Order: sequence, then C-alpha cells, then structure tokens
Amino acid sequence: MKYYITTPIFYPNASPHIGTAYTTVAADAFARYHRMKGDEVHFLTGTDENAQKIVRTAESKGMDPKSYVDGIVKGFKSLWEELDISNDDFIRTTEERHHKVVQSIFTKLYEQGDIYKSEYQGWYCTPCETFWPETKLIEGKCPNPDCGREVEMLKEESYFFKLSKYQDVLLKHIQDHPDFIQPVSRRNEMIRFIESGLEDLCVSRTTFQWGIQVPFDTKHVVYVWLDALINYISALGFPDGELYKKYWPANVHLMGKDIVRFHAVIWPIILIALGLPLPKVVYGHGWFLSKEGGKISKSRGNVQDSFELIRRYGSDAIRYFLLREMQVGADGTYSEDNLVDRLNSDLANDLGNFVSRSLAMIVKYRGGIVPKGGEDTELELEIKALSREVKAKVEERMGALDPAGALENIWRLVARMNKYVDETAPWALAKREDSKLRLDHVLHIFAEAIRIMAIFTAPFMPKLPSKIFALLGIKEDMLLWEEVDQWNVLAEGIHVEKGQPLFPRVDLSQWITEEENQNVDQEQKNNEQIKTEVKPEFEPIKEEITIDDFAKIDLRVAKILQAEKVEKTDKLMKLEIEVSGKKRTIVSGIAQHYTADELVGKSVVIVANLKPAKLRGIVSQGMILAASQDGVLEVLTVDKDLPGGARVK
Repeated sequence: MKYYITTPIFYPNASPHIGTAYTTVAADAFARYHRMKGDEVHFLTGTDENAQKIVRTAESKGMDPKSYVDGIVKGFKSLWEELDISNDDFIRTTEERHHKVVQSIFTKLYEQGDIYKSEYQGWYCTPCETFWPETKLIEGKCPNPDCGREVEMLKEESYFFKLSKYQDVLLKHIQDHPDFIQPVSRRNEMIRFIESGLEDLCVSRTTFQWGIQVPFDTKHVVYVWLDALINYISALGFPDGELYKKYWPANVHLMGKDIVRFHAVIWPIILIALGLPLPKVVYGHGWFLSKEGGKISKSRGNVQDSFELIRRYGSDAIRYFLLREMQVGADGTYSEDNLVDRLNSDLANDLGNFVSRSLAMIVKYRGGIVPKGGEDTELELEIKALSREVKAKVEERMGALDPAGALENIWRLVARMNKYVDETAPWALAKREDSKLRLDHVLHIFAEAIRIMAIFTAPFMPKLPSKIFALLGIKEDMLLWEEVDQWNVLAEGIHVEKGQPLFPRVDLSQWITEEENQNVDQEQKNNEQIKTEVKPEFEPIKEEITIDDFAKIDLRVAKILQAEKVEKTDKLMKLEIEVSGKKRTIVSGIAQHYTADELVGKSVVIVANLKPAKLRGIVSQGMILAASQDGVLEVLTVDKDLPGGARVK
C-alpha cells in the first residue's frame, strides 16, 4: 500500500522549538511504522516562506528575506536531523518547482471563474496572516488567543477565491466521510464553522512584493494560504509527476489544531474547484502547554532550546516524551520536570531496567550465551498472548493516529516482563540443579522479549533498536514488524552483552549544578556517586527488641480497592484499601515494581497503627509490608480469602 503523510510547512520566522517538533516527530513515527509494515511511504515536511511577516522580520534584522530564511531553514533541517526525522522531501515555497505549480493553479482558477478581482478593506494581523472583521477584534487587537497583537487597517485591490460557491459541496463531503476531519471535536468545529456561512477568500496582495507573482497581473503576489497549501501537490510534481500519480491523495495531513480550518475548509475547496481528489484525513492534534498553562510558542517566549534538550537527554527520550504526553484530542503539558520524570520512570526504571537485569542474568548464569527455550508454563503462555494482543492494539492505535495509545500498550508488555522477572526469580532457580532447564527457558524468554521490545519501539525511538540489537548480537535486518509477536526467533547460542544502561537515570539538578558550579572537581563528584551506589549484599539485622515492643505494632490484612500512580513521582503509588470495614489511603513506594492493575484486588499486610504522614500532599494512613533485595521488591500478600482487618500474628 502507498502511504503519503505531511506536516504543515512551518513559518521560518524564528528557530524551531520543542512545541513545533511534536508534529514532525509524530509524522515520522507514523511514516516509520508504515515502512516497517511494508507500505511504500512518502513523508513531506517543509517551510512556508512567502509571507509578509518574513519580510518585516528580515527588515528588522537588516537582512533581505531570502538570506534570512536560508539561515532559519538550516536550523529546521538541523533539528529534524537531530531528532532522526526520516522525511523523504523538504519543500520550500521559495523553490521554482513550487512557484510554477502555484501560478498554474491560480491561472486555471481565474480562467474558470473561481477567482475574481475586487477591493478588500479590513483589519489585518501580520503574525497570523489573517484579515479580521471589526466585530471579531478584542479591544481592537487580534482575537487569536495565541496572538493578541495590534492589527492594521488595510485597503487594497485584491483577487478573491469563491469559497462560498463550494460550501455545500464541502459540507456534504464531510458528512459522507466521517473520518475526513479528526479527531471528532475538530470535525464538529469545522461543520459549525461552514454552516455559519463561508466568505470568499482574499488570495492576493499588492502592498509587498515578496512571494509568487500572479502571472497575468504582476503587481499582485499570491496570498499565503492559497500559496502555502498547494505545497502538498507541488512537492509531488503536480500535475504530471510520477510521485503525484503514485501518492495523491494524501493519507494524512497532520497539523496543530490552530490551522485545521485552513486545511479542512480552504484546501479541500481548492481541490474541489480543480476537480482533484481530497486528502483522506485532516488531523489536528492539540498543543503543548507550558506548566503555567499557556501554549508553547515563540510568540509567548516560553520555549527552550531544542538542541540543548537533545544534548542533555538524547533524541529518543525527547521523542518518547512528546509522543507519550499528547493524548488524542487533548493538549499536552510540557516542562523539563515532566520530561525527566518520564525518562526516569518509563525509560530508565521500566524498559532500561528490564533489559539491563535480563542481560546481566544471561551473562551471569550462562556466560552470555542465550540458551535454548523449553516448555512454556502458564506464565509464558500469558506473556505470548499479551504480545499478540499488544501488536493488535498498537496497529489499531497507530491507524487511529494515536501514538500515545500505542506506547501505552507497549508499556503493558514492558511492565508484564518486569513482573515476570520477579515471578520466575532466576537467582533462586540458579541455586537448584533440578531447575537448570527451567532457568534456560526463562533466560530464553528474556532475550526474546528484549528483541520484541526493540521492534515495538522502533517507530518511536529509532536509535534504540540498533543499541538493543548490538547487545543481543543480532543484525538490524531482524527488525521485522511481522515478527514482533513471534517467539523462538533468535538463533540458539547467540552471545549477548550487558552493556551500559540504555537510559541512565537523570537528576534534573545536575544541569543546574553544571551551570552554577563549573569548577567543581569531576573526580570528586564521581567518587561521591560511587560511594552512594555501593551497598552491602544484605542489610544488617537491627538490634533486638522484646515481645512487648513487637506487640505495639498492629499488623492487619487489607484489601486493595483502587490504585493509581502519584503524579510526577517515580516510586509512589496511592492505594485505597479496606481494613476492618473502613476505607483508608496509603501511599507506598512500590510504583516501580507494580502497575495499578496488578495491585487491585490483592490482600496485603499493613502496619495499621502507624502514625499518619503526608506524602506529596496525600495523607498516608499506614504502611504496606514488602521484601526487597538487589532492586527486586515483592509486596507480602495473603493467599487465603481472609477479611480485611484480620490480625497478623
């Protein structure tokens, strides 16, 4: 199958930032996923350079527009390279290939009566490239909530495109194709907008000359939205190019929600007027908001240097955070704190920890040689069924343009494999001679699961699979989607290495320390780190107590009714429990070892008379008992169906 996906073409009026990056990272994940599925993919991105605000920004810097945008475009391309964006083409609206197509289409629409000359008078916002009626202004300024700048009254001769002529045709197409505009909230917005009545669109300007000239009236330049939107077919060589014949109509136009109106109204009507097929899906995702609530944007001045973030945390971590945080139809929240929490929790503790522990045990118990698999127990059958279920869910979510949902399902398998390590306890199997074959099978499952995780995460974190495959001692030609739910794929006897942690844990304060204390002796810091990491094999037994001391502790059985991870923490889980017929809340540091679903319904042992304490603003009334050693933790549970409140003696 062919798959054509586009981002919007971005304004090169300033360097790209992390909010801008989401659209391109998401489009790249979809493109990579479809390539892995065997589809023929064409992925387009680029820059929209023919705008009045480009002229004004360049003038303010004492530069001509072309020299100015050349420098900014170089920054876009560099950032996309740093983020491992695999676009097949990068279109610039200053390119001759684009100019020719725009002029040809403008002429055709004029000749068939869909474009006419008139005069326009209205309030114009240069940053938004939009005319506004006076009734829409807010205190005389641009009503766009992300702008709010001064507007200016413009009166000039212009050409207009007959949007109103095709209003009913477009509305019928939207109603007949419910998936055309996604998500549903954007579709409903567009239907209401169209039903309120479309006005004809101003499509030329005479007050500046930077842009594409109208071929039959050279004092006019083509106004931005007619010019910009045509990039999606000019880049394919419309009308006779082989790429156009192969890939149009686009499968997905992906963009932020603020420009859906142009892509779901103006662009389809241009295509209808030309008699061309419409794109299959116009998808408007949410914005990334700052911690304080405003949109991440250059105009608000709340952006961070994207290159610095990549240097600190790596492109895979940045990509994972962006894709996991943006839920379908909603806005995401960006802060460096949130990013570090995701890196430490999901990537370091969950995925990285499983890979590191598993490979270390293969090295320790089998000299790094992956043993032959054996007979599955119910545990392995459950995990293999889960891998098939996760594959189906990932395919469903990616088809619905929901990378966050896809990653959430992948992490179900990651969490299950971490639990599998604790359930099988290879360190205990290694001590028993009669468990040799069982240990072989468990270690074999570890290696296969690591391979599967590399395949699952490849569209989202493209650097990760090569690192994992290098540790497994296998070639990248095994990165096959059709084998993502297959087991017993690895050749017997392959040699694995433990290697360095895939995602080292990060302390956000280290960046502040580096900036504020440049002369701190690095060797001293390393020695202090080593000291904190060295732990005795077993903690020493505490001093003796009397039976009277022990009698003060009231241990009870408690039923876990609800469980949820405490936001912005790695370890804390908030539990609602029932003990002696009453409900209470306990905050426990077990979130790295259990998911919420794994805890609900369990009968655990608690210290019922512990003095309440406040953790992260939550009052915790008790403590759950658990055993731990060498990073492995298991909550003490009661197998028999004892009531909540039963005494533990």
